[in-house]
Amino acid sequence: MRLNNWLANIQDWLLPRLCPGCRGWAGPGRGLCLACEKQLPRLTHACPRCAQPYDHPNTRGVCGACQRRPPAFAAARAAFRYAPPVDHFIRTFKFHNELGLATLLGTELVRAVRGAESPDLVVPIPLHPSRLRRRGYNQALEIARIVARTLELPLDAHGLVRSRATSAQSDLTVSARRRNVRGAFHVHPPRRYRGMRIALVDDVMTSGSTADAAARALRAGGAKQVEVWVVARA
Repeated sequence: MRLNNWLANIQDWLLPRLCPGCRGWAGPGRGLCLACEKQLPRLTHACPRCAQPYDHPNTRGVCGACQRRPPAFAAARAAFRYAPPVDHFIRTFKFHNELGLATLLGTELVRAVRGAESPDLVVPIPLHPSRLRRRGYNQALEIARIVARTLELPLDAHGLVRSRATSAQSDLTVSARRRNVRGAFHVHPPRRYRGMRIALVDDVMTSGSTADAAARALRAGGAKQVEVWVVARA
């Protein structure tokens, strides 16, 4: 693992890299140029339970939504608000086969979760096989690969299964999103994650319904604790 990281670092320094924000030169070892990096909407003030952004800097503690309806995951961390230019990066990565953006997004997520208690395992949110065939790759898995490799954590992309195809969450209300993903995930084999602390990785969290349903499946599969790590929070 350390050898792979060392080789990747050497490659980053030797090969010129274009900034995905402005298409200028990002510079050796950089994902973005300095000007574009300054525009990133970093999430610095949010609910510790669901990462819902707080607009007022004096707001503290768990948000009202989590107090009324606690999610199945214990905490959530996000690198950014889902806002320009990060929303553009994620859409391009997700829908236009720009797999090279996984390195940028994964690296920024690592930056956001450093200092967190180290989990036993990194698990990406899975796609249903039918959607995976259409898209050709799982964006959450590509990000999770970067996170696991950089933090030197084991990655499991097979135990959490999306067993039911669901409608696109973006077209639904909050209550409909919960119904849409209810029971959509399961763990195989049962009790696969007994006693483990798991980092559940995805690209974006909007209502939190998908992460909650996946975390419930992981908890039913024996996980002691689930923390959600996402690149951006809407």
